[in-house]
Amino acid sequence: MSIGLLWLGFTLLGALHIQARSSTPRLLRAPPLSRIPLQPNFQADQFQGKWYAVGVAGNAIKKEEQDQFKMYTSNYELKEDGSYNVTSILLRDERCDYWIRTFVPSSRPGQFTLGNIRSYPGIRSYTVRVVNTDYNQFAIVYFKKVQRKQGYFKITLYDRCIDGQ
Repeated sequence: MSIGLLWLGFTLLGALHIQARSSTPRLLRAPPLSRIPLQPNFQADQFQGKWYAVGVAGNAIKKEEQDQFKMYTSNYELKEDGSYNVTSILLRDERCDYWIRTFVPSSRPGQFTLGNIRSYPGIRSYTVRVVNTDYNQFAIVYFKKVQRKQGYFKITLYDRCIDGQ
């Protein structure tokens, strides 16, 4: 599993680096979900809580936007029905932007869809997959969104604590 994760990470980061250097970048195709690993024996109760995004790569992140994704937080609050209320906070232009979403579990533990998707105009599908986590220190989460006819993806490296706190 770890070799597969390394391959996925290096492939995505290498391709995205080439894309960021291009003056007229074309979006990379989102890999099929069958190629994205899923955390075995996912434990929803252990995954909940605050996560710090310390690394983000995706096919729609432009070079000039990279600074605003340096770090943000996402708090995963587990609800009784197994879904998460997810509140993300990002510092942008000296103000905090908040996003509140609901991630609904799918038939596969560790995979979720966006709840109330009809309230997001243009989004046809939105899938979240916990690729790997030890629940205490790190998590790798894959996001895939189909908006209109275009597929977008990002992979986020989360950390539980910053500077040993």
